[in-house]
Amino acid sequence: MTSVAPLERPGRLRPGDRVAVVAPSGPVSGERLAAGLGVLRGWGLDPVVMPHVRDTHGELGYLAGTDADRARDLTRAWCDPAVSAVFCARGGYGAQRVVDLLDWPAVRAAGPKVFVGHSDVTALHEAFAVRTGLATLHGPMTGTAVFTEDPATQEALRATLFEPESVRTLGSGTARALVPGRARGVTLGGCLSLLAGDLGTPAARPGHRDGLLLLEDTGEEPYRLDRMLTQLRRAGRLDGVAGIALGSWAGCGPYEKVRATLLDRLGGLGVPVVEELGFGHGPTALTIPLGLPATLDAEAGTLTLDVPALR
Repeated sequence: MTSVAPLERPGRLRPGDRVAVVAPSGPVSGERLAAGLGVLRGWGLDPVVMPHVRDTHGELGYLAGTDADRARDLTRAWCDPAVSAVFCARGGYGAQRVVDLLDWPAVRAAGPKVFVGHSDVTALHEAFAVRTGLATLHGPMTGTAVFTEDPATQEALRATLFEPESVRTLGSGTARALVPGRARGVTLGGCLSLLAGDLGTPAARPGHRDGLLLLEDTGEEPYRLDRMLTQLRRAGRLDGVAGIALGSWAGCGPYEKVRATLLDRLGGLGVPVVEELGFGHGPTALTIPLGLPATLDAEAGTLTLDVPALR
């Protein structure tokens, strides 16, 4: 099985850079989006909203417009030479539906850019890693409450974008060892349900060997978390993983029950596991680069990058 390899880093942002906002998944609140754009402008960025970001699908109201329009927005934003970064407005559902509609040859030809999102956007993080070899940022989305209302979440993303050398060691006050130990590997992962849903799809990642696997989710009962983790295990996706970092499990039931499920499914792998590292759907969300070599220290509750997230 091929080991997870480090990916190409995009360049850091600078004041005055133009950034595009896309909605590859669910529809976006206009009020939330306006507030998020205000944060980006406050950082000195020049955000442009792609044409279909405020759309809602005529029949499937959980989608931000048609699949073709959402894919077209993302492709055009990425291929615009004036755009330095692409931010997702929110998650929800729908990113899986656009993965195979993107113009991947054009995206590869456009070169590395910053790509930010989480939750449903995990499907796109995986696609960028496999189809372009580019590192991405598992971070807060422009039109969401955690980004518009939580200063710590904003600062974590701002520092990563503009001063990436200042956030080489990532952690939170809640992080602790579920399984003790230290491990080195390359970061990957995101939302558990999306990783499970990616199994067997075209160009899916072949495995997670030597990877530091990030896992989090929201609104999934413990038995469903069990099912998805078991699916990853049966599919061989946890074979050879170097270590695991667990984020938030908002709306997944009492944490002691979630924790018992995580320990049951992951505790016997023989690798370090850190819990509550502070990324995902929690009240504060770290920005974690995907595709970079790092060290996970479960007892310290930290993930330390070998190199800054951005060049």
